[in-house]
Amino acid sequence: MKVIDAHIHFSNIEIFKETAKKKSNVDYSRIGLNQEFSNSNIIAGIGMGLTETNAGRFPDRESQNPMLLDLDELPKDLYECIGINPYELINNKIFELRNLEQSISSERVVGIKIYAGYYHYHVWDEVYDDVYKLAEKYKLPVVIHSGDTYSEKGLLKYSHPLEIDELAMKYRNVNFIVAHFGDPWIMETAELISKNSNVYADLSGLIVGNKQVVKKFSEEPLFKDHIKRGLIYANNYKKILFGSDWPLVRIETYIEFIKELIPKEHWDDVFYKNALKLFKNIKMD
Repeated sequence: MKVIDAHIHFSNIEIFKETAKKKSNVDYSRIGLNQEFSNSNIIAGIGMGLTETNAGRFPDRESQNPMLLDLDELPKDLYECIGINPYELINNKIFELRNLEQSISSERVVGIKIYAGYYHYHVWDEVYDDVYKLAEKYKLPVVIHSGDTYSEKGLLKYSHPLEIDELAMKYRNVNFIVAHFGDPWIMETAELISKNSNVYADLSGLIVGNKQVVKKFSEEPLFKDHIKRGLIYANNYKKILFGSDWPLVRIETYIEFIKELIPKEHWDDVFYKNALKLFKNIKMD
């Protein structure tokens, strides 16, 4: 089975390094990622651009746009969604927008990432308007962090998936991807993708931890039913994408968990075809 991992990280962020070492037991490096891609037949990965100017400052208000993947030399099959820091966008709008548009010309750039919750702006705030216009101009999907935040500095009122409803109506020609299925607001996300033709969701980051942690949650009926209920309600597996949130979990282990949630007849769409359709700049041999 061919797989595109539509949501991973490859940034020099202290909290990712710490999680990889202490929780998920992952080799958070180019070598480690290449090995995981090989083990799981990952033909492409999409990294969420994110930077911090000094260790431990995530989410960093001083990171320049676009935020990119800066952990190491990029693996050849790794594409990126350029990350947006709205604070710098406000302070240096013309300069930052110029940088964003220049970066879009890179063959590795396949989308844009908005860190709702981590940065304290509503996703429909005018601060992002020029970013969405660029997404529309270049036909790039926009991934929006949604649900729980991996930092106490985040504010959940900004990362609730229903924040995206107004945005999706305003920018009908832009495809939006709700990261993490909006967990814990699974049913709200299911309604969101059911209602809006231009809204999709990825299944990344539903579990953080090593193989034993994934096994524990995969054997918990209430946890799995919490997610399955939303998938059944949405009733459209062409709008669901696989993502792991690596290095927060091993990709191979997480694939097996997601297989338990998705009917086998939909695996090809969820694990491969849907990402290929949305991220049009991905080049397959």
